[in-house]
Formats: sequence, structure tokens, C-alpha cells
Amino acid sequence: MVTSSSRARFAKFAAVSVATALVGFSAVGSADADTSDKGRVEVLELDVKNDQYEQIDLGPKGASLGDTYVYSGAAMQDDRNVGRGGGSCQVIHVDGEKLTTQCLITIQLERGSLTMQSLWVSGAKSLDMAITGGTGDFSAARGSARYWDIATPDEGMRAEILR
Repeated sequence: MVTSSSRARFAKFAAVSVATALVGFSAVGSADADTSDKGRVEVLELDVKNDQYEQIDLGPKGASLGDTYVYSGAAMQDDRNVGRGGGSCQVIHVDGEKLTTQCLITIQLERGSLTMQSLWVSGAKSLDMAITGGTGDFSAARGSARYWDIATPDEGMRAEILR
């Protein structure tokens, strides 16, 4: 059985970390990969600030398949807003208090949008997301983004975008 405490932890995680991913990135550096088969690598880092969150309880009351968490927010760098985004996580498996969700995020930056997705299991200390594409300068993007200090004021994200 999923308790309200576990549900609250998940809600806080979803709001903070996913919004983070959705929100945006600020470039802190870029470099060319050493090998030609890897292409160019651009590294982006940001602080996450969520501003909207909604939990949609579908099916039976409490955590169940299909429950959805929707969020949005801003990506910050040096107290400056550098992007907006949002996304959602949908519960795809319930095992007692452990919830597995599929999360999708889109962020809009000045140079285009970036999309990410992954599975997340409630309580995990970090989250790795696949970069699945984008628009504008990110139209051929792939790679990964890692989130840490999830659901805390120190939450951070680092993306390595391959082209």
C-alpha cells in the first residue's frame, strides 16, 4: 500500500526534478569529443526552480497506474532565468510504496527546445534521463542528463549533449 508520505515524497520529487529538466539549461562550457565517431559534446548545467505542479489521481484513490504528475518551472544560472519548460510523469508500476513512473520533459531555450525521457523509481537519489532530440540548435541532439539532490533547494542538473 502506498502511504500519503510516500506519495508526498514522489510529488515533491516530480515537481522539483522534472520541472528542472523541463525548464532549461544554461551553457557552462562545450568541447569537441576526442574521437570523430562521438562528434561534438556540449555540457549544460543549471539550478532548478519549480513554479507550478499538479497531481492527477486517476483510478482508485491513492497511488495507482495512470496517476500523473504535471509540472513546469524555470532554469536558473547565477540567479538569472535562462529557460522554461515542463513535463509529466505517469505511474506505470506500483509495488507497495515503490512507484515507477515514466517521465517526459521538454525545455525551451533561446537556441531551441530539448526533449528528455526516462523511468524513475520513487526514492532514488539521482535521475538519469535520455536526451531524445530537440529543435533549432538541438535538432540532432542526443545524450544524457543527470539530476542530483532531488527535491532539495540544492537540486542540480548536468547534461551532456552529443551531436
